Amino acid sequence: MSTTTTTTATPTRSHVHDFVAVGAGPFNLGLAALAEPVADLDGVVLEARDEVTWHPGMLLPDSTLQVPFLGDLVSMADPTNRWSYLNWLKQTGGLYPFYIREDFHPLRREYSDYLRWAADGLASVRLGQRVTAVTHDGGAYVVTTAAGDVVHGRRLVLGVGTTPRLPACVTDAGGPALHTADYLARREELLALDSVTVVGSGQSAAEVYLDLLTATTDATAAGRRGPELTWLTRSPRFWAMDDSRLTLEMTSPEYTAYFQGLDAPTRARLLAEQPVLYKGISTHTVDAVAALHYRLRATGQGVPATLVAATELVDARWDGTAYDLGLHHTESGEDFAVRTQGLVLATGYAAGPAPAFLDGVRDRLRLDEHGRFLAGPTYAVDHAQREVFVQNAEEHTHGFVAPDLGMGAHRSSVLVNTMTGREVYAVEKRVAVQSFGVPEHLRGDRP
Repeated sequence: MSTTTTTTATPTRSHVHDFVAVGAGPFNLGLAALAEPVADLDGVVLEARDEVTWHPGMLLPDSTLQVPFLGDLVSMADPTNRWSYLNWLKQTGGLYPFYIREDFHPLRREYSDYLRWAADGLASVRLGQRVTAVTHDGGAYVVTTAAGDVVHGRRLVLGVGTTPRLPACVTDAGGPALHTADYLARREELLALDSVTVVGSGQSAAEVYLDLLTATTDATAAGRRGPELTWLTRSPRFWAMDDSRLTLEMTSPEYTAYFQGLDAPTRARLLAEQPVLYKGISTHTVDAVAALHYRLRATGQGVPATLVAATELVDARWDGTAYDLGLHHTESGEDFAVRTQGLVLATGYAAGPAPAFLDGVRDRLRLDEHGRFLAGPTYAVDHAQREVFVQNAEEHTHGFVAPDLGMGAHRSSVLVNTMTGREVYAVEKRVAVQSFGVPEHLRGDRP
C-alpha cells in the first residue's frame, strides 16, 4: 500500500531587478538609457500611460525648449549613447535639416517625439503599468500595478513628475477655468469666447497669450471677432529669463552641492528669489510678443489686450457665465476686478507629498514636516540612503535645477554610480568659474 504526501508549494518571488523606476518622464527615461549598456545593472521602468508624450497641452507649433539639444536624455553623461537626440535625428532623417536650421533649441514637438522614440525602443520601459502599491518583503520592494502585475526591485526610483498648481480660490469657485497643461485641447473653445484672461508670469503664460493674440488678430483680419485678452502676472514685470553665462553656471553640480549645504530657511528664501532663473520668459518669446504689439499699433489695428504686472489674484467667483476676479496690485496697494469668460492658469507645477502608493513603505522614507521627500547628496530619500531615489522631487533640497532637463543626465549618472558602487559615468565636480559660498583659500580669521 502506498501513501501519497500532499505538499503546498511556497510562492516564489519573481525576478528581482536592481531597480524599479516609477514614471517614464524624461528623467527616468534618461536613467533607463544610461543603465542599458551597464551589464550588471538590471532595471525596469513602469509608466501608467499607454504612450509617452511631453506636456501635450503646450505642444504649440513654434514652441521650443528653453535648453539646447545637449540637454537630452544622455549626452551630458555619455555623448556616445545610442539614445541621444542627435541619433534620433539621424534615425528619423532629421539631422541635416536640424544642422541647416542652426538653432540649438529643438521644437517642443520634436522633443516629445524623441521621448516617445526612446520609450518605445528601450526594452526596460513598460507602458500601461500604473503603480498602485509598494511594499517591502524584507529583501526587496514589491511593486504592484493596476493590471495585477507584481515587480520586485532592490531599489526604487521615483519619477512620477509634478502636478499642475491651481489657485485655491479658482478651484473653490468651480467653472471652466483650465491650466495650461490642457490648453491645446480647449484652445478653440477659448477663441469662441468674448474675453479670456491669462494668469501667470512664465514661459507658458507668454506662449498662450501670444498664441491667443495671434489667433485673435487673424480672426479680425478675416472679419471675425476674437476674444478681448487680459494677461495678469504677480511678478513686478513681464520678465525675461536670465540666461546670461555666469547665471547659467548655477545649473551645475557644484551649485547643487552648495545649495544642499544651506539650512532649510535659507534654501526656501533663495527659491522664492530665483524665479527669473528658471521660470522667466525666453527672450525670443518676449521679443515676439513685443513685435506683434508693435505691428498691430503700426497698422492701426490696436492691441485687443490689457497687460498688468504686480497683480495678485486673491478671489474668483463663477456665476455660470463668467468669472469675477478679485485682484490686488502689490505695488500701489489698490484692489480692482476683472470680469472674464475664459480663464487660463499658467501657475506652474508642484511636486506634491509622497504618493499614496508608497503608504506601505512610508516608514522607510525620510520626509519633512510638509510630507516632502528629504533627498540626500545621491538623491536617496530612504533612511539607509541607498534604496529609494527621486527624480525632480527635490527642488527644496537641491535647488531650482531639479526640473532642469540639462541636469537630468547628471542626476542619472549619480544614480547609476550609486547603484553599481563604482564610477560608470564620470560626474563633474567643478565646472563653474565662480565660487558658490566662501572659497576654501579665503576662509580664516578676518584681518
